Amino acid sequence: MILVDTSVWIEFFKAKIPIFPLLSAEIEHQNIFATECIFGELLQGAKDQRERHIIQSYWKNLPKREETGLWIEAGSVSSQEKYLSKGIGLIDAFLIAFTKKHRLKIWTLDKKLRAVLIAPEIFTPR
Repeated sequence: MILVDTSVWIEFFKAKIPIFPLLSAEIEHQNIFATECIFGELLQGAKDQRERHIIQSYWKNLPKREETGLWIEAGSVSSQEKYLSKGIGLIDAFLIAFTKKHRLKIWTLDKKLRAVLIAPEIFTPR
């Protein structure tokens, strides 16, 4: 089970190889979970109504997990681990807390985020 970071979704929506076919297959197998902050970031960058509609369609149809309390957990863990000094913002700290709580892997292209993750937490497409 995988949480896909904004960086990967952007490449997917641009139909970039190899991201597009790999993520499409994972979506087809219902291995992808959505979280509000990632889709909020995607909507923030949408250029027009068509792009907003596509993003909202994925948001509506992908499985979700409980997010209650995770922003507080993210802030706490971020402070303890000094994520901010490592270039890890609150959204990325939230993703780490979310994936740990729900035992998901993260698929990200963000080098700073990857640097603070333990190898089993990272989804590496084959």
